[in-house]
Amino acid sequence: MRFTRMRFDIWLCLLLAYLVSLGTTKLTQLIVPTLYEKHVEDHTVADGDIGGKAGEEVFRAQSVDDLLSHDTFTILSDGIEYRNRGGGYYGNHYMNAVTLPSGELVAAVINSDSVQSEGDYFSGVNTLPVGRVVYENLESSESFLNQIEYSEPLSRRDFYIDMLGTGGKAAEVDYTQRWTGAVLTVTILVCFPLIHSLGAKLGVFPYFFPPRPKKGEEPRKSEWD
Repeated sequence: MRFTRMRFDIWLCLLLAYLVSLGTTKLTQLIVPTLYEKHVEDHTVADGDIGGKAGEEVFRAQSVDDLLSHDTFTILSDGIEYRNRGGGYYGNHYMNAVTLPSGELVAAVINSDSVQSEGDYFSGVNTLPVGRVVYENLESSESFLNQIEYSEPLSRRDFYIDMLGTGGKAAEVDYTQRWTGAVLTVTILVCFPLIHSLGAKLGVFPYFFPPRPKKGEEPRKSEWD
């Protein structure tokens, strides 16, 4: 088996770029809490709105006909039965297969922050968030149907239920890691060529792409020559 060793200057520049990224990541960690507060504010849904908690005044749908005949509604679920069935990503949304009291099965994207439990969360009666019908051809994604219908086919594939609205806030740990990971990656990608270019100009490293020679000078070789 043949091994190729990376040049020392590349390793060194990557190390220096990584050290710089530790500083930018630390700075990001100080800023993220303020950003997360704004994120939570933007993704907290008021009671009664789509994706918000459903009060007693919200219609309790029993069947597909009920869903299609009401602008907004909620569904009573047996515990987290909807989480124990199929589920999958359709576009940017993760949807669950929700069983209606009629026994019909429909796809729904659910704001878990607005699920209300009566009794035990796992086996009691859960009132799902306020929802509305969104017409969509779910058959356009075969992979999604294979996931969500792994136990039982959906009763309808021409719509899904939006019980998310503007909700769906990320966990603080995930939100922080998303930002710090992005900042670390961008810092390394930006700093690596800058550090290497500076080192090449100082004569410490060979050039990746040597500058054009001045009149009368011999062309400089790149490290790839």
